[in-house]
Amino acid sequence: MNISVVLSSIEQGLVYAIMALGVYLTFRILDFPDLTVDGSFPLGAAVGAKLIVSGWNPVLAIIVASLCGLLAGVLTGILNTKLKITGLLSGILTMTALYSINLRVMGRANISLLGSNKIFELLTDLGLSEGTSTFIFFLLVVVIVKLVIDWFLKTEVGLALRATGDNKQMVRSLGVNTDLTVILGLGLSNALVALSGALVAQYQGFTDVKMGIGMIIIGLASVIIGEAIIRNTNIKWATLGVVLGSLIYRLVITMALRMRLNPNDLKLITAILVIVALGAPAIKEQFSFRKLERGVN
Repeated sequence: MNISVVLSSIEQGLVYAIMALGVYLTFRILDFPDLTVDGSFPLGAAVGAKLIVSGWNPVLAIIVASLCGLLAGVLTGILNTKLKITGLLSGILTMTALYSINLRVMGRANISLLGSNKIFELLTDLGLSEGTSTFIFFLLVVVIVKLVIDWFLKTEVGLALRATGDNKQMVRSLGVNTDLTVILGLGLSNALVALSGALVAQYQGFTDVKMGIGMIIIGLASVIIGEAIIRNTNIKWATLGVVLGSLIYRLVITMALRMRLNPNDLKLITAILVIVALGAPAIKEQFSFRKLERGVN
């Protein structure tokens, strides 16, 4: 791979890392199987793209898109906590509803952003090239999001969120409103997912109503690959692992495409990556045990 392909993969890894950090909040911190992601990702892209082609400032479009993602997460949280619908089904219901909502927002199945103002142009106006400005922008956003998550999870509210994921009943007995922490966690998670969707739409120059299919698997793959690389449970290391997992995932996908593998096999490659990341510790443990047995004998 030449350097431009590697940089392009890193850019994609960075922008999808924001989505992966959102998945990390629900999957690892809140212990919630949130499938809303497949709907909130295109929701962010749809709202952001629609506002931009309507003449809105790209920054305001991204903020509104993130807020829409937050509302989608809150809806899933309310379905789960107030209507007592299981977490998995709550996410599926919201994701299903968002498909129609996204079509309503866009007015058609896809929107092109060619010729529209994009947020990266804020840096190109400073004299930077398009490629450099995109890379610097994504890097800055990921670093800021990571640092904010690290800080938030150490606050009183963040600790309540983490405790809810660890043992909801115990936390409730201490007087914490776990319904509120679940709704808050889902809202924040999907706000990040929608933010990622809005940025991806501007990065690739279009949005499509089906662009969210399989996003939850990509997010989980990034989280799991990151955990396989960095096994430190400290929050700041864990979030760094998620970012690295997203970068590695994108590099592997790029390598697979450069090896002329069929693009239709990308989902299969993703599944294999997740299986390898999940199974590696068990395989390593078995090898260590057999090695120890041979040493004893």
